[in-house]
Amino acid sequence: MTATLTPPTTVVEPSPRLTSGHLARWAPWALLAGSLAASAAVFGVTAVSSGSPFNLGGWAVVGAIFYLALIFTISAIIEGRRKAVDRLITGVVTVAFLIAMVPLVSVAITVISLGAPHWNAEFFTWSMRNVVGEGGGAVHAIVGTVLITLAAAVISIPIGLFTAIYLIEYGQNNRLARGITFLVDVMTGIPSIVAGLFAYALFALFLGPGVRLGIIGSVALAVLMIPVVVRSTEEMLRLVPNELREAAYALGVPKWLTIAKVVLPTAIAGITTGIMLSISRVIGETAPLLITAGFTSSVNYDLFDGRMQTLPVFTYTQYMNQGIPAEAYIGRAWAAALTLIVIVMVLNLVARTIARVFAPKTGR
Repeated sequence: MTATLTPPTTVVEPSPRLTSGHLARWAPWALLAGSLAASAAVFGVTAVSSGSPFNLGGWAVVGAIFYLALIFTISAIIEGRRKAVDRLITGVVTVAFLIAMVPLVSVAITVISLGAPHWNAEFFTWSMRNVVGEGGGAVHAIVGTVLITLAAAVISIPIGLFTAIYLIEYGQNNRLARGITFLVDVMTGIPSIVAGLFAYALFALFLGPGVRLGIIGSVALAVLMIPVVVRSTEEMLRLVPNELREAAYALGVPKWLTIAKVVLPTAIAGITTGIMLSISRVIGETAPLLITAGFTSSVNYDLFDGRMQTLPVFTYTQYMNQGIPAEAYIGRAWAAALTLIVIVMVLNLVARTIARVFAPKTGR
C-alpha cells in the first residue's frame, strides 16, 4: 500500500483592511495626500477668483488641519479612541517640528543663494581699504572676528570653569555659592548691549571717553560667555557619579587632584561642547562690538591698538551704508553673513567631534 504525499498548502494571509481594526500603512499617507489636495483645491479656486497668487503657507496650514481632523476621526472609528489620540498627538508633534524647520531652512536657502555668488578669492584676501563701490573683501572682518572671539574665550573659559568647580565641589550649602548662582542666572539674561556698555565704561575710566579697542570687545563678549560656560560646566560636573570621587578619596588622593584627574576628565566632553556653544552664541553679536571695537576698513592684528572690524559689524555697515552700486554693498553683506554662518557651523561640528572622541567609554 503506497502512501501518497500531498504537497504542503500555503496559507495566504489576507492583507490588512480598513475594517480589521487597524489602519493600513498606506492609510495615513493617503489621508495626507487627500488633505493637501483638498487644501490646494480650496486655495486654487480662491486664487483664480480673486486674481491673487497661490498662498503656499495657507495651503500647508489648512492641509495639516484637514489631515489631523481626518486621521483622528477615521482612527477613532476603526481603531478606537486611544489609538486615535495617539495618532493625533503624533501628527501635532510632526507639524510643530515642520513649522520649526521652516524659518531655519528659509534662512539657509536665502543666505546661501544671495551670499555664495559673492564668495571669491578677492573677498577672502582683500579688505575694504581705499575701496569704493565694487571689489574689496572682508579679510579684515574675518581677522577681527577670530582675534576678538579668541581673546574672549581666553578670558571667559578659565573664569567659568573655576566658578563651576567651586559651586559643585566646594560650595554645597554655602551662602556665597547661592549668591554666585543668583548672579550667574541674572547675567544669563542681560541684553548684549548692556555688556558692551559695561566694557566701554570700564575702559573709559582708565583710557578716556571715545576709546575703541578690540580688547574691549573681547571683554564685552566674555561677560556674555561666562554665564553660559558656568551653567554648562556645572551641569556636566553634576553628572559625574559621586562613587568616582569617593573611590579616589579612599585611595588617599587629595580633593584638588581628584578634581583634576577624575572629575574633569570624566566631564570633559560635555564641558567642551558647552564652551563651543558659548563661543557660537557670542560670535555673531553686533551691538556690543559697535560700541567697544568700532569699525574700520583696514586689517588690524593688534587687540590693544586701534579699532577692529568684525563680521557682524561688517554686515551691518555694508547694508546700512550703501553706496553706488548698491548691489555690491548688499552682496558683500550677504557674503559676510554666509561666512559667519559657516564659522558657527564649523564650531558646532568641532564640538560634536570632541564630545564623541572624549566621551567616557561605557564598554569593557
